[in-house]
Amino acid sequence: MLSVYGADMANLFLKKIQSERNALWAAARLRGLPKDTPERIRIAELDAQIAEQKAKIKAKDKPKPAAKPKRKKPVKKAPDKAD
Repeated sequence: MLSVYGADMANLFLKKIQSERNALWAAARLRGLPKDTPERIRIAELDAQIAEQKAKIKAKDKPKPAAKPKRKKPVKKAPDKAD
């Protein structure tokens, strides 16, 4: 998704799934639903998707390390010959 649409679309997708998760979580808490209900299973799926999206965004935003400049070898000076 990131390569086709860019980071902005990924952020919108992340917000959408977070919003859906929050709505489901509020309803589940209000009704006191047990863990094996479809709503709670969907919340777990959304948690996995959210973690995946955050990892993708973090990996894309992470700057690549700059190449280190090559060090020049020190030039050995010939000893001065005293006549």
